[in-house]
Amino acid sequence: MDGILEQLQFLRPGWTDLVEILIVAFLLYRLLLVLQRTRAMQIMLGVVLLAFLYGLSRLLDLILIRTLLETAFQYGAIAALVVFQPELRAALARLGQSRMVRAFGRMEGSRVADEIVEAVERLARTRHGAIIAIEQEMGLEEYSETGSVVDARVTTEILTTIFTPYSPLHDGAVLVSGDQIRTAGAILPLTQSSVKDRSLGTRHRAALGLSEETDAIVIVVSEETAQVSVAIGGRLQRDVSAERLRAVLEGATPARDPALVSGAPVMSTS
Repeated sequence: MDGILEQLQFLRPGWTDLVEILIVAFLLYRLLLVLQRTRAMQIMLGVVLLAFLYGLSRLLDLILIRTLLETAFQYGAIAALVVFQPELRAALARLGQSRMVRAFGRMEGSRVADEIVEAVERLARTRHGAIIAIEQEMGLEEYSETGSVVDARVTTEILTTIFTPYSPLHDGAVLVSGDQIRTAGAILPLTQSSVKDRSLGTRHRAALGLSEETDAIVIVVSEETAQVSVAIGGRLQRDVSAERLRAVLEGATPARDPALVSGAPVMSTS
């Protein structure tokens, strides 16, 4: 009897155990917040499915499947570091930010939003087509490799100059990360979904394509209609005003909310 009671001692956790449980629960919660609605979340669901299959293979004694999964899991930690590198970087950056750093980041984000909005208004007035992608939690490094490195501070003048007709980089996309213009003339993936509105050009389809694959905010200026559109999460909002665009960039409107402007038509690729 005493032996059984000793074995059940783990069911009576002490205060240190409770602290550890709370810390682990908090870290898991923060991790899920970082991964939500990204491609990493889909990958994590796939890992959970593989873990379920492994448990099932052990239960049913499916030796071949169990052996293959055990071999795959041996390299799982290294693979996870490679696959989740953008999300892990974003999570560590968040943990390392103090209140002062976050306050400075909000001030700098407001400046960047003002510069982008002013540039978009100028481009719309002159009917110069443009496409600007603002990086969020998911990195855009693979798309940066298709363009020319700029690495300049975000300013209205640089943005309008890049999209001046007949300039070397005006046909591609500008990729913005933080307060820096990383790349100009980048090639973005076109949406593979059916688009009902046949009037949408290549820039709009590229904006939808990138927003389907990443959580980036993609702004398009139409040279035919001078309208400003914003693509987020595979949905395109057309005829976005300067005030609403600034709200989106500054975070007043959730960046992953597909309905950016109430009362206006929301284009979907579905």
